[in-house]
Amino acid sequence: MRIAIEAQRIFRKNKHGMDFVALQSIKELQMLDHENEYFIFVAPGDDICLQETDNFHIILLKCPSYPLWEQCALPKAVRKVKADLLHCTSNTAPIRCKIPIIVTLHDIIFLEKKRGGNKSLYQTMGWYYRRLVVPPVLKRCRHIITVSNFECEHIKEALPYISKDKISTVYNGYNPHFRHIENYEKVISKYFPDKNYFFFLGNTDPKKNTERILKAYSIYAHKSDSPLPLIIADLKQDIIDETITKAGIEDIRYLIKSPGYIINSDLPAIYSGARAFVYASLRESFGIPILESMACGTPVITSNTSAMPEIASDAAYLVNPLDENDIADAINSISNDDVLHNTLRAKGYGRVTHFSWRETAKNTLKLYNEISKS
Repeated sequence: MRIAIEAQRIFRKNKHGMDFVALQSIKELQMLDHENEYFIFVAPGDDICLQETDNFHIILLKCPSYPLWEQCALPKAVRKVKADLLHCTSNTAPIRCKIPIIVTLHDIIFLEKKRGGNKSLYQTMGWYYRRLVVPPVLKRCRHIITVSNFECEHIKEALPYISKDKISTVYNGYNPHFRHIENYEKVISKYFPDKNYFFFLGNTDPKKNTERILKAYSIYAHKSDSPLPLIIADLKQDIIDETITKAGIEDIRYLIKSPGYIINSDLPAIYSGARAFVYASLRESFGIPILESMACGTPVITSNTSAMPEIASDAAYLVNPLDENDIADAINSISNDDVLHNTLRAKGYGRVTHFSWRETAKNTLKLYNEISKS
C-alpha cells in the first residue's frame, strides 16, 4: 500500500496531546512496517522530530492557515503521491478526498454543549472549524479510530447515523522516556526552586477544570500547617491570576508557581519531584498524562468520569471533579499519608505496563491492512 498520514503539527515546538499521539504512532510504524510505503504530510516547524527512512517519506506543505492546509493543500498532495489510503490523525479531515480515509477521532467535545468560554481565540476558532467539518467527514470516511472504550461508546450513542462496525478503539501509549528521575532537582531548578510540590497541567480549555482545582487546592492549603506549593504548567501567569481573583482565593497566590510551557524531555523530572499529579478534568477521552505520571512513580489524582477511570483503573485516587472538597481531600490524603502515597505509586508502575505505542502502531497497521482488503 501507499499510505498517506496527516501529521500537520508534529514539527511545531510546543507540542500537545494529539501531536504526540501522531508522532509516536508514526515512529513505531517506522520500526514495525518495512513493506508498505508511507507519505507523512507535515507543516514546516522548528522541531524536526521525525526522520525519513527507505519507505517513509516526509512531505512539507506550506499554507497560510490550517483549514486551507487541510481542505486544499492536503488532498492535492495526496493525489500527487497516488496514495491508496489517507489517515488523518487529529479529529478532522478533508471533506472532499476520493481515496479511503481513516480518521482518528480523539473525542467529540466540539459537538457537545460548551462548558463555559475559552480565553484562547485559536482554540475557539478550532472548535467552530471542527463543528463545521467533522460531521460530513464522518459520514463518508471509511473508518474511525478512537482512543478509549468510553469514547467509542459515546460516539456510537451521540452519532447513531454512523455504523457501529465503522468505529474501533485503539489505545494510546506513553513515551518510555517517562520514568522516575532520581536527580530531578537539576531539571526543576530551571523552572522553579521547590523540591516537593503538587503538579497540575492546565490550559484555557474549560474541561481542564482549572478554577475548581485552584479552589480545592485553597481548601487544602488552609487546612495544612505547611502546604506544599502547586506548580501549574502550560498556563500563563495572567490567566492564573485572573482565575485566583475570580475565585476569591488571593491569599494562596504565593503558593502557586507558573513555569509556563515545560518541554517534553523535562517533564519526567517534573513529575518525579511531585508529591502527586492533579488531573481532575471534567472530561477526557484518554488522558496520556495519567500514564506519564504513573511511569515516573508519581501518584495521580484524577476524575471518576469519562475515560479516566478506564485508563487509571484502581491505580489512581479517583475524585468527583465537580466537588472541590473531594479534590481537596485527595490532595490532603496523599500529602499526609505515606502508605497511601506508596500504594498508589506501586499500582501506577503496574498499570502502565498495559499501554505502549508499539501496541498502538500494531493495531493501527492491522486496520490499514483490513481496509486495503475490503
